[in-house]
Amino acid sequence: MMLSDETLALAAGRGDRAAYAALLERHYDRIFGLCWRLTGHQADAEDLAQDICASLPLKLRGWRNEARLTTWLYRVAVNAAHDRRRRAASHARAAGGWGDWERGRQADHTAAERDQDWLRGAMGCLPDDLRDTVALILGEGLSQAEAGEVLGIPEGTVAWRMSEVKKRLRAVAQEEAR
Repeated sequence: MMLSDETLALAAGRGDRAAYAALLERHYDRIFGLCWRLTGHQADAEDLAQDICASLPLKLRGWRNEARLTTWLYRVAVNAAHDRRRRAASHARAAGGWGDWERGRQADHTAAERDQDWLRGAMGCLPDDLRDTVALILGEGLSQAEAGEVLGIPEGTVAWRMSEVKKRLRAVAQEEAR
């Protein structure tokens, strides 16, 4: 008999290592995939997913089973990504020449890679709330209602954010075309 995520999470929160291992086996790929979409880089996603998994046993102690476990895990991942972005922003302010190096690296890519880099860069210009919304909707395939639940905002706000993302990305592309 297969135990539910909620049963495993409650047991893991009480220190059951086997329950924790079962949860990781079920959800690691989901956590890693969202981390990749939130960071845009495999190495950063691996680090972030590892940090999340390392902190989960303690976090599960506080899980109250008020939302689906997957929704809660998405929220944990989004919060961890926010924390990492804040730290990265502090480091970026200290490292002056990184932008020049990144532009040089992008110049060596093929056309398809350049398109991916452009999208990643354009998404990086978006505020965190818009980027998080896109990662959940397009990257994870969540509905607007599900993304709203993860982000703690109304579904209508999710719809507005997606519209705003499209508008901003079009503006970036038009500006670059000039």
